[in-house]
Amino acid sequence: MFALVDCNNFYVSCERVFDPSLDGRPVVVLSNNDGCFIARSEEAKALGLPMGGPAFRYRDILRKHRVAVHSANFPLYGDMSSRVMNTLGELAPDIEVYSIDESFLDLSGFGRIGLEAHARRIRRTVRRATGIPVSIGIAPTKTLAKLASRMAKKSPAFDGVCILVDEASTRDAMAGMSVEHVWGIGGRHTAFLNRSGVMTALDLAGAPAPWVRTHLHITGARVQAELNGKSCLPLELVRPRKQSICTSRSFGDAITDKAGLEHAVAHFATKCALKLRGEGGVAGLVTVFACTSPFEVPPERYWGTRTVSLPSPTQDTLAIVRVAESVLGDIFRPGFRYRKAGVTLAGIESADGVTPPLTLFVQEEAAPSASERLMLAIDAVNSRYGQGTLRVASDLPSAWKQRQERLSPHYTTCWNDIIEIS
Repeated sequence: MFALVDCNNFYVSCERVFDPSLDGRPVVVLSNNDGCFIARSEEAKALGLPMGGPAFRYRDILRKHRVAVHSANFPLYGDMSSRVMNTLGELAPDIEVYSIDESFLDLSGFGRIGLEAHARRIRRTVRRATGIPVSIGIAPTKTLAKLASRMAKKSPAFDGVCILVDEASTRDAMAGMSVEHVWGIGGRHTAFLNRSGVMTALDLAGAPAPWVRTHLHITGARVQAELNGKSCLPLELVRPRKQSICTSRSFGDAITDKAGLEHAVAHFATKCALKLRGEGGVAGLVTVFACTSPFEVPPERYWGTRTVSLPSPTQDTLAIVRVAESVLGDIFRPGFRYRKAGVTLAGIESADGVTPPLTLFVQEEAAPSASERLMLAIDAVNSRYGQGTLRVASDLPSAWKQRQERLSPHYTTCWNDIIEIS
């Protein structure tokens, strides 16, 4: 049996943990530069505020209904996610962290103590330890567990826990679930299936298997098998290494000078290099892009991008920043109002698998290079005293700072923001 544990309205729930006055109020969290809704409380959804809706278009509704509006506080959300996942890890033998707010658990063997009783215990424990409410779906396959989790969240009758173990309850659940909400079925496939008369998860489960494999390929065949109770997707206990790492941001104000863009690119390259070291990898390719707003008139619209190879695969921040700045020099065009830029690292392989350059004398075990020792020292200092304590000179975030006018304190990741009780 698999369980999918899903944090309810996760970003909003994180804000409510540290501000109880938000309970019962409509709350929204905005994207970078306070642009669009990326999280909404149930009260905000009831007001008709759509996911992805631009905040400025709903200004009157936000004001009329006293909607609490927060800028995205990703350091806080990431830390709260770690706390939830660590708590879940103590309640199941194996766990797959699927996203920042979802995890699959292996509940094999828990039937003897009662699946529902254990699921209720998980909900209570996570809420007590972190303050985050969760919904839990349990079923014989991951796809059905995902479906059950959605039902647990959407229907008050389940009180946060939905278990699909018998054929009758599973068929009823699939009959009431639109095929677009089936895990693994995207928008393009949904449109095709609807045109073919496949409207619900039950329709997909009962469709001829050869037809499904022909039109939805191996992914669709696995989804269908999972809907029919045959487990094809085991827990991924070791996450596969990323094929690429990207850091990009939209700017609070347009950047017109090259120096300002260089500061942003240096920061993005630094972030990418840090993530790369966290993966234990080295990268061989660097891509840089910079663009104006897509809503600019054509003569004032520009998108520049270029990919280059590194002299040798590396995870060295200094080397990656130097190459990224060089690439930016090739794509920068004066006279444009740049609204976004980013850096992507690709060609990633394990740092342990990189063959060192040939030398006359071969040592049995090469000592860490000066570059590796420097990166270890920088990461150690920044880990202890905060990211950005040590950074390359061209990394000046103040030159391109995002708009975050409604940012809550970093309650769990900054000493100065820890709640004080007097």
